[in-house]
Amino acid sequence: MAMATAHSQRIIFFDGVCGLCNRAVDRLMRIDRKKLFRFAPLQGETAHALLPAGTADALGSVVYLRDGEVLRGSDATMLIMVDLGGWRKIYGALRIIPRSWHEALYGWVARNRYHWFGKRETCRLPSPEERERFLP
Repeated sequence: MAMATAHSQRIIFFDGVCGLCNRAVDRLMRIDRKKLFRFAPLQGETAHALLPAGTADALGSVVYLRDGEVLRGSDATMLIMVDLGGWRKIYGALRIIPRSWHEALYGWVARNRYHWFGKRETCRLPSPEERERFLP
């Protein structure tokens, strides 16, 4: 993928072996009717090619490449919801809560996600129907 194309897209990078992350991707694919988002595992070549050095190695955080800007953690999750539109725009109001609070909550979930939701041996493989929305 050319870098110019990446700047005009919205790519959600996720931990490909995380049960919670994969469930979130499944849910986002169902509710993203406009097909705004593309998805790529943090362990994949797209993450290593498009994200700043070291970002793809930080598997404890979702990363959202939004029109050339790299967002992580709770900031990424809030803007993903806002970008979905409709009633989900209300998530933008969470920015009034001190960032340290929502980052602390995000960090707690991230640290426990494998224990609560499991960990796969390998990254997910998209189904034939999903393939057009996934990047390597």
